[in-house]
Amino acid sequence: MMTEKYIRTIRSFVKREGRLTSSQQYALDNYWADLGIDYSENLIDFETLFGRSAETVLEIGFGNGESLWQMANNHADKNYIGIEVHRPGVGRLLHLVHTSGITNLRLSNHDAIDVLKHQIADQSLDRVQLYFPDPWHKKKHHKRRIVQPDFVHLIAQKLKSGGIFHLATDWENYALQMKDVLNASDEFTNLSSDNTFVVKPEERPTTKFEHRGHRLGHGVWDLLYERK
Repeated sequence: MMTEKYIRTIRSFVKREGRLTSSQQYALDNYWADLGIDYSENLIDFETLFGRSAETVLEIGFGNGESLWQMANNHADKNYIGIEVHRPGVGRLLHLVHTSGITNLRLSNHDAIDVLKHQIADQSLDRVQLYFPDPWHKKKHHKRRIVQPDFVHLIAQKLKSGGIFHLATDWENYALQMKDVLNASDEFTNLSSDNTFVVKPEERPTTKFEHRGHRLGHGVWDLLYERK
């Protein structure tokens, strides 16, 4: 059972505001009304939001938005919702979406836990993506990592049966924790051949951050789970 204490105290981010460029601020001021999702405690009607019925993919923590934009651009038949608290990243993605003219991506600038709990209906998502979340690499901070049993249960509630939860990290210690937590859940099935990790799926774009990590010899671990 997911506890209210968890929902109120564990956040999916550390808010590092950063400096907005003029184009990011302009995008926030001018494009949010059409492309943004204001936070409330009312459920989002996906068909009304996108003007159609289609598979819906939700990404938690899209960073600068480049990879999420690529996915939405490459899969026009699917609806995408991106959640990010870092306003420069939100502004950058708003600019990308507006200038490219794609119509299947909407953005939320709020904590993912609140959005999932209050705005996303149960059994409504076809896919959830969590790529390179804050690793909280110091052992004393591991309790702050978003991938914990209660969070996994929350994701399971929001996914349809057969829906996919795709995670990726470049921290091996976190990858192992993710695997252990998901494998222990009776709501998910590990889609790897050996109950561990999968080869990076083609639909996940390789980010600039990831390319840099490869050059430095860093590994990346992808995990793919199906909602039972």
